[in-house]
Amino acid sequence: MFSWLARRRRRQGMAAGNEADQGSHWLAVADLMAALMMIFLFLALLHMVQVERESAVHTEVRNEAAALRAAIYSVLEEEFREDLPRWNAELDRDSLTLRFREPEVLFERSSARIRPRFEAILEDFMPRYAEQLRPFAEVIREVRIEGHTSSEWAGSDDALEAYFGNMDLSQRRTRAVLEYAYQLEPLQEADWFRSRVAAVGLSSSRRVLDERGEEDRRASRRVEFSVLTDFEARLLGAGAASDEAGPRPLEARGR
Repeated sequence: MFSWLARRRRRQGMAAGNEADQGSHWLAVADLMAALMMIFLFLALLHMVQVERESAVHTEVRNEAAALRAAIYSVLEEEFREDLPRWNAELDRDSLTLRFREPEVLFERSSARIRPRFEAILEDFMPRYAEQLRPFAEVIREVRIEGHTSSEWAGSDDALEAYFGNMDLSQRRTRAVLEYAYQLEPLQEADWFRSRVAAVGLSSSRRVLDERGEEDRRASRRVEFSVLTDFEARLLGAGAASDEAGPRPLEARGR
């Protein structure tokens, strides 16, 4: 009798021990899960802070870019407001492009020779243009002189031949403009301008279309002066820079 009671008590004690072990096991698992959850929450919070920080930096760069581009447009518009109509030129706010739209005034027919009228315009325009841009030299990546043509090419109906013929012509024309500008005394001392200006011939790759979607050959033949800023590069690098030092202040005729 006593032996049976002893065995029963031992079994009850073992069962209670097993239940206690299982309870301790689940308690340890619960503690581990709670610790992991705290780690995940910390990492999520850290990521949110980093995203907000980078967003703030990007917003600051974009706002500064918009303000300075508006300032560049403002000084150019004020300087050339009265000249644009008589030059048959226009100033585009969004692209900071000053466009000369009178092909008969610009160059000799099928030639890179600058007409006297355009020489007179360049002599007046170029020094003033460089002077107005000088205060923004730190944020100007490039001042680009672009030559554009229509898709027309005398003596050939082959589109590829016309394209490359106009490419050569547009390149020679922008180089002629740049060479003429370098001869102007005020620009010979404008080192910042000379280090940033570039002449680019784009052939008929950016033709002007009319309201019917057809090429306007006359409007396509033009010379443009565009200001390219470095805000895009600064924006791309803003996130990395913010990790180290916080936000830093700051873009013709083929016949």
